Amino acid sequence: MSGPSVHRPRNLDWQRAAALLYGDWGTSKAYVIGLAFVVAGYSALPIILAVCALTGLVAYNYIVICRHFPDGGGVYSAARQQGRVLAVMGALMLVANFAVTAALSGWAAVTYFGVPPGYVKYATMAVILGVGVINYFGPKHTGSFAVTLAVPMVIAVVAIGLFALPHLSFVNLERTHESFSKNWVEFAGVILALSGVEAIANLTGVMKLDPGATMESPHVGVTARKSILPVAVEVVLGTSLLGWAMLSLPRELQPELEKRWEDMMRFLAERYGAMALGEPFGQVFGVAVGIIVGLLLLSAVNTAIGALIGLSYMMARDGEMPRNLTRLNSHGVPWIPLGLAAAMPFLVAASATNLESLAGLYAIGVVGAITVNLGSCVFNPKLGLKWYERSVMAVTFVTLFAVELTIARTKPDALFFLCCVVGGGLGLRAYSQKRAGLRTITVSEHLAASVAPETALDFQINLSPGQSILVCARGLTPVLRFALEEARFRQGTLYVLYVKELAVTLPGPLDNTERVRWQDDPEAANIMAPMLELARQNQVQVIPLYSVSENPAATILDLSATLGIDILMLGARHRRTLAQMFKGDVANQVAKELPENIQLVIHG
Repeated sequence: MSGPSVHRPRNLDWQRAAALLYGDWGTSKAYVIGLAFVVAGYSALPIILAVCALTGLVAYNYIVICRHFPDGGGVYSAARQQGRVLAVMGALMLVANFAVTAALSGWAAVTYFGVPPGYVKYATMAVILGVGVINYFGPKHTGSFAVTLAVPMVIAVVAIGLFALPHLSFVNLERTHESFSKNWVEFAGVILALSGVEAIANLTGVMKLDPGATMESPHVGVTARKSILPVAVEVVLGTSLLGWAMLSLPRELQPELEKRWEDMMRFLAERYGAMALGEPFGQVFGVAVGIIVGLLLLSAVNTAIGALIGLSYMMARDGEMPRNLTRLNSHGVPWIPLGLAAAMPFLVAASATNLESLAGLYAIGVVGAITVNLGSCVFNPKLGLKWYERSVMAVTFVTLFAVELTIARTKPDALFFLCCVVGGGLGLRAYSQKRAGLRTITVSEHLAASVAPETALDFQINLSPGQSILVCARGLTPVLRFALEEARFRQGTLYVLYVKELAVTLPGPLDNTERVRWQDDPEAANIMAPMLELARQNQVQVIPLYSVSENPAATILDLSATLGIDILMLGARHRRTLAQMFKGDVANQVAKELPENIQLVIHG
């Protein structure tokens, strides 16, 4: 199956979507707090809180974005409304990020499981292939797997927090650096867990619809909000609490804190479990937490691979990648993107030497993609954002743009990796379009709008018989002949209106005066009589209308609405007077007040 008419099954409910998101965001506690301690020591709490605040901001923005993009709200969908090349570049940034995310999470998982260092790389590659096999059966089943892993992680975080609660203090905290630039670089270096929200945004195309929504008019705002909000609250509160707990440990444990930053949650479980219930319990509790975190890291691998599948499918469906990528297997999963989504992180893991080398490549792709997504929405006036939604989004966009520049400046390896992925992807896109017989040309905005596919969808010809036409004329002008021809062609009724305009306003309403007839007005009769004869000869139904009014425009509008007119025609005696007619009060007022369902034709 292929083609744009094929819809992937919408079987991903909010619980499974939240679990998939938690598979990425929930694991951020496993290394963000430890990395913050490595870069800032006992002054890390403000940095941790700043990262949590940014995470909350991004979550709010993506709740809004998912509401407006029910068929995939990732960077590709949002940026595509600003330009196809920008959308592809944003998508390729995500490709780079998801590939690193899967490799990094898999590497950290097998490390938590205690695999010997010499076998970590090979175990990671095996894990990635295994998760790829699971994704063959679709996000519904992998989402259930994520739900199973998310619940124990939440319990572990709560347990560590309860054990640490009596020991929390501000004694060890130190002031941050006086240099804003140094604090900013440290803050940018700790932002390592935002990609999950892009993954969920890309999966809105398989989310269950909101009540009352249909496949033709999809809405997933409720599902997306339920998916993102509880996860964001848990991540913000849980990371802040665990960061404070880490900095409340005795100073003599500083060497161990620096040594075990990669499995900081397990270390906290061991220490606070021992303080609460003794050393044996602390060891057992630490092992249990290590297993739980390792399994959740496997869920992060699953989230990244699922997001790569969805992203590749959307690009292929829109013609940016080969159409073969839209073919689905029996479970509704695009099978070629599935193979690519497993192969890319597999190769990244095969080329890595350690966890630090993968961590250095992590953030530049996702921060860049989210920045492009938010910027595309902020500068999209057609999106229908509320003023406060646009304001919050603009603030988040500026912040992430500055973070992206900082990462590019301070991490040249990450910049080189991103350039390779984006450059290679754009080259593949150009090659695919060339093979498909497509060429890229530059045309004016006006011409592009006239041939846009969305314009053609709204252009429909209406030649149904029985349409009614109202023509207004001051004499035997060509507009009467044109109206008669149109009425015969459309097999409709032609109303010929003559409005006798009064120079002064009469006291009292006009309908109180004696009823007037067109036969009693020589000017009107000179129009109506020939028109009735022409109508008889050409088998057209003509109905003469005569009115005396001090406001001809209002009379024309009232009769058009009352009679249910389809086409209203106004004419000028000579072509050179057409410009003058456009400037006249009658034509301007009629054009301004005429309902949209009535066509207006000015004939000269």
